[in-house]
Amino acid sequence: MSELNPYEKFLDGRPLEAILAATPDAIAKYLKVIGAHRANMPPVPGKWSAAEIVSHLTDCEIVFAFRLRQTLAEDNPTIQPFDQDKWAARYPGIAAAQALETFGTLRKWNLQLIHSALPAAAGRIVTHPERGTMTFQTVVETMAGHDLNHLAQLLRIAEMPS
Repeated sequence: MSELNPYEKFLDGRPLEAILAATPDAIAKYLKVIGAHRANMPPVPGKWSAAEIVSHLTDCEIVFAFRLRQTLAEDNPTIQPFDQDKWAARYPGIAAAQALETFGTLRKWNLQLIHSALPAAAGRIVTHPERGTMTFQTVVETMAGHDLNHLAQLLRIAEMPS
């Protein structure tokens, strides 16, 4: 596993843009199986519910949006890490459908940027204070691996008996 991309192990060989484009529909599919009545229930104590996972993905899409744009607009910017648990404190009460709608809109916007930037901008440098120097391409790879990690969590919740 790469120190630069802690989600590299989740990548499955598909083109990154295909993974990123498929994520909103995959989330919707899992939420349909999980159902609104279970979406806010943690699968086990101390773990995020399906709605909280989708809220987290939405927050991360905002973060990735800024990181991608900062990487394209500045020379070797330093990106800001964030504490996901502190951000998650605001998730209770957010409906999974609302989070998914926002995620889908943000993802379309980010995909448009990624599509227009790659492959020319793949090597643009960005520094993460905790992970080190990476590229625009690494940020996109991280997005895709992060998606697949959380989609696997949603699948496990969907497969749990109701």
